[in-house]
Amino acid sequence: MGDLFEVLIGTGMRKGEALGLHRDDVHLDQGVLYIRCTLSAVDNQRLVLTTPKTRSSRDWVAISPRVATALRRRARSAPSLRGDPNNPFPGLVFCQPDGRPLGPHLVLDRLHRLSEEAGVPRVTVHDLRHLAATITITAGVPLTMVSKTLRHSTLSTTANLYSHLTRQAAHQAVDTIDHTLTTAARAADSPTRPARLRPPRDHLHRLRKALGRFRSPAPSASSRLANQPRPRRATTLRPPRPQTHERPPSHG
Repeated sequence: MGDLFEVLIGTGMRKGEALGLHRDDVHLDQGVLYIRCTLSAVDNQRLVLTTPKTRSSRDWVAISPRVATALRRRARSAPSLRGDPNNPFPGLVFCQPDGRPLGPHLVLDRLHRLSEEAGVPRVTVHDLRHLAATITITAGVPLTMVSKTLRHSTLSTTANLYSHLTRQAAHQAVDTIDHTLTTAARAADSPTRPARLRPPRDHLHRLRKALGRFRSPAPSASSRLANQPRPRRATTLRPPRPQTHERPPSHG
């Protein structure tokens, strides 16, 4: 019955809906199954198939990969008794090895034995439906989607049944808003770059000059000599030539 419990937890289906599920109602290629029947016990003895009580219960249910794996495994091991006239419930997904349907009491007894083996308190089959609701609500799934998955008649039914979980989810929602706004405010108050990492302007100026000298080519030896001023020739200072005076003419 492990596959049955996997489907109950993975879909949130009711016990009678899972036990009354037919193979023709499972569409693995579309990832859905349809709820058309429910199996119940009259006076805890006679098993009957009926239609679901509410209109919202007769709906499709999404299938997860884990549920699809369980349904495929069940389809491989299910007995082929579709044409047996002695079988009043042909084509059931979950049935006994001889094709007879699983009574609700058999499922409950098996679940109690598993609880004892695991050392946990006893749970009912309907508790698995509550477990599916608890997982989805605490994970933040919107309540409207949870209500659709459980196929409640109204959204208020889901809210009333799981008010303690919705209150916890509401606190988580406002805490998320608070964390987001606080983080944004801190980012706005802090400078983009710390002031101590900004170099002063004179430092940038010296850095640019150093880079300019590094990038300019070094002058060659010939150019350095050409740029140097030529020394003047040494000149000898000569005394001025003495002036000669013309001799006056003689009158003799």
